[in-house]
Amino acid sequence: MSVTPLHDPNLRGFASDNYSGIHPDVLAAIAAANEGHQISYGEDVYTTRLQEVMVDHFGEGVEAFPVFNGTGANVTALQSMLPRWGAVITAATAHINVDEQGAPERVGSMKLLTVPTEDGKLTPALVDLQAWGWGDEHRAQPLVVSVTQSTELGTLYTPDELKALCDHAHGHGMRVHLDGARLANAAAALDVPLRAFARDVGVDVLSFGGTKNGAMGAEAIVVLDPAASTGLTYLRKLNMQLASKMRFVSAQLVALLEGDLWLRNARHANAMAQRLRTGVEKGLANGSIRGVAFAQPTQSNGVFATLPDGVADRLREAFRFYDWDASRNEVRWMCSFDTTEADIDAFLAAIARETAA
Repeated sequence: MSVTPLHDPNLRGFASDNYSGIHPDVLAAIAAANEGHQISYGEDVYTTRLQEVMVDHFGEGVEAFPVFNGTGANVTALQSMLPRWGAVITAATAHINVDEQGAPERVGSMKLLTVPTEDGKLTPALVDLQAWGWGDEHRAQPLVVSVTQSTELGTLYTPDELKALCDHAHGHGMRVHLDGARLANAAAALDVPLRAFARDVGVDVLSFGGTKNGAMGAEAIVVLDPAASTGLTYLRKLNMQLASKMRFVSAQLVALLEGDLWLRNARHANAMAQRLRTGVEKGLANGSIRGVAFAQPTQSNGVFATLPDGVADRLREAFRFYDWDASRNEVRWMCSFDTTEADIDAFLAAIARETAA
């Protein structure tokens, strides 16, 4: 039976790396896993293989729990790290605070203690703004620090910066959670292995992202220190993140991580973001683009820029993207594993056209 697509496959955009399709190799892995029967709920050979692959990347003794999405990974991971009275210190811009519809607090029953940052990154000094009140029965107890790599502003922690944060948090008796929805992009940008942001620097529990890097819908909670997490076997089911046909989730992550597909996808997305930024900079220098400024350094696969009045809406007639801070005309342009040079060049021509109007 033939299936007629309901969308225009030529439509391109820069709104999110979630807009992209599935990498063909990942799609092939799903199809390969589809033959015959496999035991459900994680007792399949693909989930077993995923555990081995995660050990290869993060070291002996780690345990991976495949889940459906990033919010589920974050909420369930943090729940496993906290008692009922626990709180999480995080950047005000963090995904768990801004983009998860209150799920950490409503579903996870935890308090978020947020800290304003200029670049989306926490520092030991910023953590200390909320790291107090232990033993005070009137205050939610700060017991976990959650950081994001790369951050919601597209910026990156170096391994040394993350180690300093982990050492500082552990010195206060707190654990560290890493939201790694775009961890692959960070590793590609800094040319380090994935573990350089995880066990090597003292992160206790990781939410590992595959969806933004070419998967259909595949994330995993990776427990790096078993002493930091408890009850995930039960919490995953409780939070409706236990896949019955888990082989299809695990097969996607195996396809990404068994070789270097994760790295090639991330490098390409990062390179397209750099091409976009460089093109805008050249346009500003030669006068073909006017009035655009950058709000953050472009360190991974996102470009944050401010535009003249009205330009964003005109550009969105052909290329969808999101406002980041509409009050100051700040927008976010995201690139994906399937963004092409032609996509970038067409977008640059549109920016030049609309800023000259």
